[in-house]
Amino acid sequence: MMNRQTIQEARRWASSFLKKYGREQRVADLMLGHLLELNMSGLILEADQELDPTVQETFETWIREHAETGKPFEHFTQVAAFSGRDFYVDEHVLIPRPETEELVQMLLGKLNGDETVVDVGTGSGIIAISLKKELPGLRVLATDLSGDALQVAERNAETHQADITFLQGSFLEPVRNHEIDVIVSNPPYISEIERETLSDTVIFDPEIALFADHDGLFAYEQIIEQAHTLSPKKLAFEIGYQQGEAVSRLIQKTFPNAKPEVIQDINKKDRIVYAEC
Repeated sequence: MMNRQTIQEARRWASSFLKKYGREQRVADLMLGHLLELNMSGLILEADQELDPTVQETFETWIREHAETGKPFEHFTQVAAFSGRDFYVDEHVLIPRPETEELVQMLLGKLNGDETVVDVGTGSGIIAISLKKELPGLRVLATDLSGDALQVAERNAETHQADITFLQGSFLEPVRNHEIDVIVSNPPYISEIERETLSDTVIFDPEIALFADHDGLFAYEQIIEQAHTLSPKKLAFEIGYQQGEAVSRLIQKTFPNAKPEVIQDINKKDRIVYAEC
């Protein structure tokens, strides 16, 4: 029979267990807070409360699996926070990163609010939905090759009551007959040679959302080439921190009048390429 633990005892055990495996100990509080619907203050205030046996068993299972495999917190809860909103995520989509929030915030500052925007490789729909919620006057389309990912994006759009047109297909192919003002994308940009250097938590994201040929540049090559016939006014890409120069050259080759700008993230690494065509 399981010895029932208090919140404080469960936190102490989980923290020690995660430390032994070299994992971030804060994950324990995130998991327990999710299961109990308590924030950090609540966990402290309710420290002496005994855990329900079902909650305790789930918590211990999650902690052990995360410690031993690196499975991300968000894959247990199926919830990821992005720009102040919670989004459903599963194994079919990339877990949102803080750097992508910076891409959205940058682009919001460049838009008038009445443009037609396409989010290429939308995944869970976080970029498209965030733009639409902040600027309701936008017409937003979103594409993805993965039908499973589009189902996740559609679910999130319904949850957040965001009117977005989702289209399945490769990069910009599904919108080739549309008039597009702005193209935004956080495409796969990790090269195959970098695979061995990645954290084991990353392998739980779908490969199609992570890796790209041509030193990680394949998606940019395709999107920019396809963009030529659409004559967009603005391009915005999240990039790998060493890809700013290469992506800028690709843009200038297709759009000679463009002056791409490489923008750094909060950690002072190149993270965004923005261009007005």
